Amino acid sequence: MSGLINAMEGFAVIGIVIGVGYVAARMRIGGPQAQMVLNRFSFFISSPCLMFATLSQQELSTIFHSSIIVAFLSAFLVALAFFLLNRAFFHMDLANATVGCLNSMYLNSNNIGLPVATYILGNPGLVAPILVMQQALFTPIALTTLDIATSGKASAKKILTQPLHQPLLIGSLGGILVSWISSQAGTFIVPNWLFDPINMIGESAVPMILMAFGMSLHGSRPMGKDSDRSATATVVVLKNVAMPIIAFLLAYFLMGFRGTTLYGCVVLAALPCGQNVYNYAARYNVGMRFARDGILLSTMTSPLIIALVALLLG
Repeated sequence: MSGLINAMEGFAVIGIVIGVGYVAARMRIGGPQAQMVLNRFSFFISSPCLMFATLSQQELSTIFHSSIIVAFLSAFLVALAFFLLNRAFFHMDLANATVGCLNSMYLNSNNIGLPVATYILGNPGLVAPILVMQQALFTPIALTTLDIATSGKASAKKILTQPLHQPLLIGSLGGILVSWISSQAGTFIVPNWLFDPINMIGESAVPMILMAFGMSLHGSRPMGKDSDRSATATVVVLKNVAMPIIAFLLAYFLMGFRGTTLYGCVVLAALPCGQNVYNYAARYNVGMRFARDGILLSTMTSPLIIALVALLLG
């Protein structure tokens, strides 16, 4: 029970930081460009530093744990489900549909995933495969799609080279490379005088993203009359209900996981949508209301789902 309480405290921390962003926007602290500045700084600088600092200190066996198969398939299937539902019912364009897919599949693996993995599962390293999967695979694909959809250009060269221009991917791959070299050398190869500033900058990523998200709430009503309530409800159900169920079926029947490994796969699949999705939507100025509403509702309902999973499988 204490582990569950500590995890719920993680949600409270997130809510408080989002609230600070809302108050800052209400008091006009930072001016009208504050939200944009926070989003851009986090996207191009602090988030890549965070991914490098996090992954470079993880062992390769942890980063590429077999549970990544469950995480990949469950995320892919819910994204595919939204894509098909969009084609049948919502008829969003490619850019907004991409935001919807991200809302359905993207896990808040940092600021909620780490507390949950630490206090409920007892191993913070369990989120490493999710970090790798999202930052090295799903994020580059999604950002490349958004880039092409918003710019209208889709040359083969642009498609092939666009992932190389994504700061998050570069930071993630750099961290994995350092992890591998360090394992071969038998010691962490990055000196403290270089790693410490990178880590310090990376630690600013999560609060920046959360405060920018809070700023976006000022002056607007979540699930207002101009929002697509059906699509928003769909992504929340896919993320918070369908994804944990799919993860359980895959982990139990496909991978043969039992005990704590099975439990970990399902709990992590029940994490809410990450605020990074709003950061990406804001970066390309598309689907921002859709992303914000989906993240907000997912974050509000996820603690109930995680508590239910803990009750059934813990």
